[in-house]
Amino acid sequence: MTDANARVERELGLLLRRAYASSSAVATRVHPDLDAGAYPLLVRIHSSPGVRSSELAQHVGVGRATISRQVRRLEELGLLSRRPDPEDSRGQLLELTAEGARRLTEAQDARRSWLRAALGSWSDDDVEGLADTLERLNLTLDAATRRP
Repeated sequence: MTDANARVERELGLLLRRAYASSSAVATRVHPDLDAGAYPLLVRIHSSPGVRSSELAQHVGVGRATISRQVRRLEELGLLSRRPDPEDSRGQLLELTAEGARRLTEAQDARRSWLRAALGSWSDDDVEGLADTLERLNLTLDAATRRP
């Protein structure tokens, strides 16, 4: 019998590789020049309009310089806009442009449609159970990352 933790590691590795490939395809669907690593930024900005770059960097676990470059690129592509932060004269708040939101929504709809088809043979309870387990895993991993 295999060690359960080794199986989890193996399956997570496979899932992460597939997720990266999928994110790359979705990013290209949003904009042909969009880097796969920028796709999660768009998702976060869409779900939290007015987010600061520093909060975005912390959320995705990268440095400010990396976020700054990616934000600049998203702005060049017309997907993102910045506005001054009224609470911090040096800060900026990030929002998707109307075009960015439209493109992201279309790409997410296509991805969800694909996922629904892929899980079509699963029961609703199984899909709910998977969603619950993945949410729990993400919360647990987030907490473990934050521990000193």
